Amino acid sequence: MDSKKKVPMLNKIAYALGTGGGNVFSQIAAAFLLQYYTDTALIGAGAVATMFLICRVFDGISDLVMGGLIDKTRSKLGKARPWLIASAPLSLLGIVLLMNVPLGLSDTGKLVYAYATYIFMAVIVYTIYGIANTAMLPLMTKNPSEHTMLATFSAIGNNAIGLVAGSAITPLVMNLGWKSASIILGLVTCVLILFSGLVNKEVNTEDGDFKKEAIPMKEQLPAVLKNKYFFLLLLIGVFSLLMNANAIGAQIYYCNLVLHDMGFMSKLMIAGQLPGLLILFLMPYISNKYSKQTFMLIGCVFLIIGFAITGFAGTNGTIIIIGTVVRSLGAGPLLSAIFAFVPDVVEYGYWKFGIRSEGLISSAQSFGSKVGIGLGSALTGWILAAVNYDPTVMEQSEAVVNAVKFDYTWLGVIFSIALTVIVLMLNVEKYSNEYRKENM
Repeated sequence: MDSKKKVPMLNKIAYALGTGGGNVFSQIAAAFLLQYYTDTALIGAGAVATMFLICRVFDGISDLVMGGLIDKTRSKLGKARPWLIASAPLSLLGIVLLMNVPLGLSDTGKLVYAYATYIFMAVIVYTIYGIANTAMLPLMTKNPSEHTMLATFSAIGNNAIGLVAGSAITPLVMNLGWKSASIILGLVTCVLILFSGLVNKEVNTEDGDFKKEAIPMKEQLPAVLKNKYFFLLLLIGVFSLLMNANAIGAQIYYCNLVLHDMGFMSKLMIAGQLPGLLILFLMPYISNKYSKQTFMLIGCVFLIIGFAITGFAGTNGTIIIIGTVVRSLGAGPLLSAIFAFVPDVVEYGYWKFGIRSEGLISSAQSFGSKVGIGLGSALTGWILAAVNYDPTVMEQSEAVVNAVKFDYTWLGVIFSIALTVIVLMLNVEKYSNEYRKENM
């Protein structure tokens, strides 16, 4: 592979759109699914939270399996690309099934349906998509600067489409209902992912590497597990998405129970994503002049300040918006730069242990992110269940309101401090000159 080869603009845009397509499901899972289950399907909040957690166990297994499958795949389309293409129609099917619980079923029947469809979409389909999409980044080029640019485009697409989807879901559901909304959202997801899979190619495939014999999992896995940065990627994925998903999951309840204004949800979705999108344009400059780690640490500082401002805001909508904007400026770097670290961790592992494992390394980011989303949504459900939240009553207790306030604000400060500590340990870039020189 040419270490100086640039990725064409069309491919960068396609990769950005594919990443954004996957974020449609993330928006559904983080911001709306818990509320759909509790208030529309009338499944208990505690039962849903437990379901989210149990599915994370299966997710851990499926991510490792999928990462190994990608590393072992040898085809003319490449290692990750055929899986990315396959995930597009499966995403359409999964989203439609997920958001259409048969309301005529018994309570047990609805819970069983929720388990089956959530496992299909989150554990199987999103695993295929997430790991394949992340693994494409180091497979499309070996130019370090292009890795950062691809990650930047990916993050911009992720945030831009997430912003549109997050803002559109509420009016879609209110005007068309969950069934029609799910079909529209599923089609958008399918088309965007499919476009990325069809347009982008792996450089290895062009060099004929698909003919090389795959390294057995029994050799790949021990090498990956010796790589400390694999685990740090996983932890950043967990805590960044746990922080984000918990805040977004609590947001709809905050608007309803604290502000008594569901329309404020759309304003918060925009304030929570648009600033994070704008700051991403600084990532190439800061990453090249300083480091990707510095970019993420700046994000951690903004997160802590943003959540604290919201915590002091009370019911003042203007101050809540300001805090949410600051929080968004922090979330952008955390949720984007992690993708740019994947090639570094892959090259570090190859340099230290002699085995290149794009699939398994990508599974750290994918698994961590999905655990974070699942735990973030589950945490809100557990908190609501602990204070006896009842969606059928008009007035909630003071305990419920206070729990939602804490969940949406100060809990985010705690998670952001934990993220700061983890990012400080992610110093893989200090070895970059050594592993790039030897691995080229």
